[in-house]
Amino acid sequence: MSTSLDGGDLFRVHRDDIPYVRFLGADGQPTQPLPEWVNDERTMVGYYKAMVKAREADRKAIAMQRTGQMGTYPSGLGQEAPGVVYGSLMNKDDVLVPYYRDLSGQLLRGVELSDIYLYWGGDERGSAGEGYGQDLPNCVPIATQAGHAVGIASAFRIRGEQRVAVTTCGDGATSKGDFLEALNLAGTWQLPVVFLVVNNQWAISVPRQIQCGAPTLAQKGAGAGVPCVQVDGNDVVALHEVIGSAIERARKGKGAMVIEAITYRLGDHTTADDATRYRPNDEVRKAWEEEPVKRLQTWLHQRGWWSPEQETALQEQVRSEVQKAVEKYLSTPLPETSDLFDYHFAETPIGLRQQHEEMQGGLSHE
Repeated sequence: MSTSLDGGDLFRVHRDDIPYVRFLGADGQPTQPLPEWVNDERTMVGYYKAMVKAREADRKAIAMQRTGQMGTYPSGLGQEAPGVVYGSLMNKDDVLVPYYRDLSGQLLRGVELSDIYLYWGGDERGSAGEGYGQDLPNCVPIATQAGHAVGIASAFRIRGEQRVAVTTCGDGATSKGDFLEALNLAGTWQLPVVFLVVNNQWAISVPRQIQCGAPTLAQKGAGAGVPCVQVDGNDVVALHEVIGSAIERARKGKGAMVIEAITYRLGDHTTADDATRYRPNDEVRKAWEEEPVKRLQTWLHQRGWWSPEQETALQEQVRSEVQKAVEKYLSTPLPETSDLFDYHFAETPIGLRQQHEEMQGGLSHE
């Protein structure tokens, strides 16, 4: 008896096989009974304040780029929620291995906003601020951070430390070999690492539906023996439940997890992009109805935990905080020209030393 492999549903993984978690709908109304911790006003209001600050910081970065005060910048508009949640739930000695759209999470991990601006202003010292701790800096190459994360998680396991590595990436990164190889190692060695795929529907101009033929991106973990789940990436309650469970699971030695957070990139891919050339306006308008900040604000209003007066005060506060970071960034002295040559080798090669001397001679004649 033979089995046909030429189609049909025999070996197909359906979307229904992957859990999908949501607690707050787009209108701010619960879609199912809420967990008990949601009654903690400080936590819920804290998530809202963190998203509002991240959004203002993001807006200011774009404004600085448009006026020549910053280099190319990748906006996180619309996907602030995953970052504020993992940033709140990770322990201080855990390690974040981010990609380049993680401003909201980095701020809660302790990174100074001025350092984030410094980095996107082209100054690598922005990757070395004290606020990073042992967290890694932004990773611009696609998916290479996944391999870094499993290396870090391997070190935790070898040392017998109850620490967790959390690594993030976009939907496009899941098509890279680096991501799949990291997953394979994480599953084989049962490593304490959480893979958070922030599915914002667009890998630059490539839409999700033609990025991958699988019904979900989360299920890529299944082939590596890694549990996988989808979550509404605009719902902080669902994100808290899923990310919190994944982190604690990893901390207890039960291995990795893949989380696909469904959200939307409301802005351009970067300030060097024009998304109106490839993205339907109707799609973007619909996505604005799902975004996380207004959704949580609506729920807080309904709960009686937020008011117009509080909103006005918060907006003034975050504008002030962001402006101070801008001023610190813009007033940072330029690096020494010798930094172009220093810090590369323990002993500077002759050729590089000669170039340094030539540059110094040229500068002395200016």
